Amino acid sequence: MALYEKPSMDKLIEDLKILKEKVYKGGGEEKINFQHGKGKLTARERLNQLFDEGKFNEILTFATTRATEFGLDKNRFYGDGVIAGWGKIDGRQVFAYAQDFTILGGSLGETHANKIVRAYELALKVGAPVIGINDSGGARIQEGALSLEGYGAVFKMNVMASGVIPQITIMAGPAAGGAVYSPALTDFLIMIKGDAYYMFVTGPEITKVSIGEEVSYQNLGGAIIHATKSGVVHFVAENEQDAINITKRLLSYLPSNNMEEPPYVDTGDPADRAVQSAESIVPTDSVKPFDIRDLIYNIVDNSEFLEVHKLWAQNITVGFGRLNGNVVGIVANNSAYYGGAIDIDAADKAARFIRFCDAFNIPVISLVDTPGYVPGTDQEYKGIIRHGAKMLYAFAEATVPKITVIVRRSYGGAHIAMSIKSLGADLVYAWPSAEIAVTGPEGAVRILYRREIQSAQNPEELLKQKITEYKKLFANPYWAAEKGLIDDVIEPKDTRKVIARGLEMLRNKREFRYPKKHGNIPL
Repeated sequence: MALYEKPSMDKLIEDLKILKEKVYKGGGEEKINFQHGKGKLTARERLNQLFDEGKFNEILTFATTRATEFGLDKNRFYGDGVIAGWGKIDGRQVFAYAQDFTILGGSLGETHANKIVRAYELALKVGAPVIGINDSGGARIQEGALSLEGYGAVFKMNVMASGVIPQITIMAGPAAGGAVYSPALTDFLIMIKGDAYYMFVTGPEITKVSIGEEVSYQNLGGAIIHATKSGVVHFVAENEQDAINITKRLLSYLPSNNMEEPPYVDTGDPADRAVQSAESIVPTDSVKPFDIRDLIYNIVDNSEFLEVHKLWAQNITVGFGRLNGNVVGIVANNSAYYGGAIDIDAADKAARFIRFCDAFNIPVISLVDTPGYVPGTDQEYKGIIRHGAKMLYAFAEATVPKITVIVRRSYGGAHIAMSIKSLGADLVYAWPSAEIAVTGPEGAVRILYRREIQSAQNPEELLKQKITEYKKLFANPYWAAEKGLIDDVIEPKDTRKVIARGLEMLRNKREFRYPKKHGNIPL
């Protein structure tokens, strides 16, 4: 009987190369061609475009499912439908996973989930961001409850990583049922437009059977719907390359973890540069709308501003920019939409952005021009009280530097919600055009002088007289400045310089918070 003779190293390496080639082909040429036929890249092609050339390192390359039911014992694939690992993006270490639709439709089973979890575990140990590229048919039915446990494990890692490392999801395919929740638990969701890309908890077929409502895949869960109506999507991409470009740009503003400062970039834009166009951008007539983004572009370095949730709740604008090379988060009322009044969606949008900035050491700049909250039964019934409270909570909770500039109107509860001194703002400035009051002039006068107006011989004339008196008192920032509520009244052209100097002073800011497990933010 001949003894087993181990092959030579050359033969072993040759066998390894053959196996690796099989790994790299995923579900095979036919499935790859089908993926390309839908106008979609494969998982490996996506990772190759995302990472610096030759810098991606794969983990658990040869892992396969342990399940044997429903023919899985004869239908195993190396990698189990997801590629995971780490590498360099623009020279920075980042972890990523990309679901491979060519293998069992990218469905998630036990091993598939374990690979994603392992990537998260390593990312948390070293303090590096995680990018997930989702393209999956959902839970792997053949693995039953094991696939559901797998989702639970991934969701837990999303939560454990929240506020510790940035998490970004690219929706590069379909997602239904449990598959939608990991993207929703991450910090930013980028979704591609097109028929091949959608996400929903319950699909059109079940929707029709359950409630008789007929709706297409795109109208139920397409990128535009989620970017404009649900607010699930933060960025809409034209195609897969655009999604990758957005991801890289977003990463350029973010620290690798919550113990680091955001990346500094020498932009060459002087900190003391005057905002020459500020006065022409903002009308002095407080009821005349304008787009606050025009002002933001003139304040930030080189007019570079990455807007978040651009298509949702447009009455408030949030996003990232730089001032003197340092990253800032901007929260600004936009009077071009609903007059800049705050509604439920605007409050949710702002609160989540503020909390992200606070978690990752990004100072928050508030640009204020709001007449208050949106009134009416629709907003009250849907809970504007609890939603509006989220903004109050987020600003009060935040310990990063907070600077507020009141550009025009700042009325009522919305004045507080946009960050004032008593809520924790470090510095509050106002333009000469600022109006700070409990409510607008006409509403205030009708309440304060109700009886006099009702009994007056000429009610309209008295109303106009009292409105003029009220405006003289409150339609300027000086009454509030005299009471110490405003640090300084500044010329519009000095806005950039004043904010930059404030941020420099606040660079080493520290704030005490009472020890606690965690707070309980309003729903």
